[in-house]
Amino acid sequence: MSLYGLIARNESLRYLDAITGESYALRDLNNTLDITDRQALAFLYLDNSIASIRVLLNCLNSKLTLGLLSPKLNSEYKQRLEHAYGPYYIYDATREEIPDFDLQDNTLFRNKKGIVNEVHPDIKVLLSTSGTTGSPKFVKLSEDNLVQNALSILDYLPVSNRDITPLNLPVFYSYGLSVFTTNSIAGEQVVCGNRDVVQKEFWEDMERYGYTSVAGVPYVYEMLHRIGFCRKEYPSLRYMTQAGGKLNGSLIKSFGEYMADRNKQFFVMYGQTEATARMAYMPPHDLLKKNGSIGMPVKGGQFIIAPDTNELLYSGPNVFGGYATSAADLTTFEHLPVLHTGDVASLDTDGYYYITGRLKRFVKLFGSRINLDEVENILKQEIQGETFACIGVEDRHLLVFHRQAALDDSTIRSLLAKKLGLHPTAFKVQRIDEFPLTPNGKLDYTAMQQNNILQVQE
Repeated sequence: MSLYGLIARNESLRYLDAITGESYALRDLNNTLDITDRQALAFLYLDNSIASIRVLLNCLNSKLTLGLLSPKLNSEYKQRLEHAYGPYYIYDATREEIPDFDLQDNTLFRNKKGIVNEVHPDIKVLLSTSGTTGSPKFVKLSEDNLVQNALSILDYLPVSNRDITPLNLPVFYSYGLSVFTTNSIAGEQVVCGNRDVVQKEFWEDMERYGYTSVAGVPYVYEMLHRIGFCRKEYPSLRYMTQAGGKLNGSLIKSFGEYMADRNKQFFVMYGQTEATARMAYMPPHDLLKKNGSIGMPVKGGQFIIAPDTNELLYSGPNVFGGYATSAADLTTFEHLPVLHTGDVASLDTDGYYYITGRLKRFVKLFGSRINLDEVENILKQEIQGETFACIGVEDRHLLVFHRQAALDDSTIRSLLAKKLGLHPTAFKVQRIDEFPLTPNGKLDYTAMQQNNILQVQE
């Protein structure tokens, strides 16, 4: 069955507009757009408003392949992606017009030339691999990937037909998309809006609507801790979930104890976009005893630790069908038997897995996965004649090394904040006399990580 078909079976489902308070059944939102019955590519720049969710639902119930993207993406990156892939439709509420596109139904921009590039029928969704750098690299996901991922999550999360769930994570992000799919399939109300947990209005909505769950990346839980979440009571709340990077052990303990003391559940989870979101979860009853563990594989999934590198390998029906870096890559979909996570792991005697390191060059900031090599390229293009090296600091900061004494550190932070759409505090800058090199003359990131990480102050 299709993802939309599963959602349509949930007769109690309602989508609530957090701004107006109006409630919509699926039938009120679906079939409200005139969409081609041909297979074609659509780029959807989605926020979490009821308008975006209406577009998403209409497109899910069609033959379209959906590229889900942030509406806050730099306009230059949007144009570059659209030029590379040539979508038939574009949804972007931030633009009043797009060259070579006509606005249809006051909602979708349609390609004037009517050109439909070939897309493999198994590709249903494209998700970005690099957060906010505007990389043309996408993860190719099938309808079955989406369905199997949602069902495996519903196997352990206590989603019920009385749940009222806020969309407080972006639906163009794999974690936020999984919150949308699972609660659309099995919940009662999905509250659509763009309010953040640091906003007073979010908590007013929680009291007004009676949210039963909250999802968050590490940054969200850091904010919740700062605003004194654990000093208050939330009668409607039944469980909380965390993914999108490693959460500090002390915060796991704080939130785990808070929830357990009230007979509520806190789920710490592990996943990647290439697995459609979720690969593992930590059963709440062992959370405090196994603090720091990613838990066990989701239903239908399996882990193996590679004997030579200790890399964590995952297999399951939610593994993606390869990457796309151009329109030509959309003509194929490869059912990959194993996902190389790029994470180094260990296994304890109780069958719980722990991430002990990372092989790949990524860092997660505020839930967005940032390709460090791409950030270096951005800096080299904007500030020519200088070498830059980037490392991640515990998924909390992106640290930039450079050698130019005359280069103002604030210039680098401001540039990256603008290009990546993140707050300048996400970036740290450090000048060094010489870059450490490996024996073959390449930048020695391991040495930089070991020798300089302690100099980065909170």
